Amino acid sequence: MLRREENAVVLDFLPSGKSGEAKREPVAQILGDTYFTLLEVVAKAGTTLAPGEKVYIGKEVRDKIDYIKGRVTFLDLTSQAQRACEEQVKALVLAREAEFIGFLNRADALNIRVHTLEMLPSIGKRHLMAILSARELKPFASFVDVRERVSGIGHIEDIFVNRIIEELRGDSKYYLFTKAPSREHERH
Repeated sequence: MLRREENAVVLDFLPSGKSGEAKREPVAQILGDTYFTLLEVVAKAGTTLAPGEKVYIGKEVRDKIDYIKGRVTFLDLTSQAQRACEEQVKALVLAREAEFIGFLNRADALNIRVHTLEMLPSIGKRHLMAILSARELKPFASFVDVRERVSGIGHIEDIFVNRIIEELRGDSKYYLFTKAPSREHERH
């Protein structure tokens, strides 16, 4: 099944396009709100987009986006878009708290040596055992619940944000929350 974004949030808007490009068109760098896909899109003529603005990019009639140029990597983003990306990822994680808590409650072993939860930054064996023990007694209900029941874990939402940013940078072997970078963007 092909996973496509329906909605996205604007990270940066370049009314005259990127410098050095032959074609001058209003370009926006956006972050999909479902699969955290980084895309470059062209806005409809006369449209201005603001960072943080939500836009529809699905298959139906789009009101502000003319067409999708394609996926981009984190390093392709403008410095403004890179800064906005972390902020927007955090907002999306907080808005989708139930999904991420569900992930904590359902995550299983990746293989015989590694548990999926160990893929999250700062989750080692000690935190893994504490999370597994706590969720066995009662499933987690919220980020606050995790903080209260797993000592020393800190803000679990920040751990998810850090993992998603790591995946967006293309630095991961496994992709838990984002689509893996397309083959054309792989580094050799």
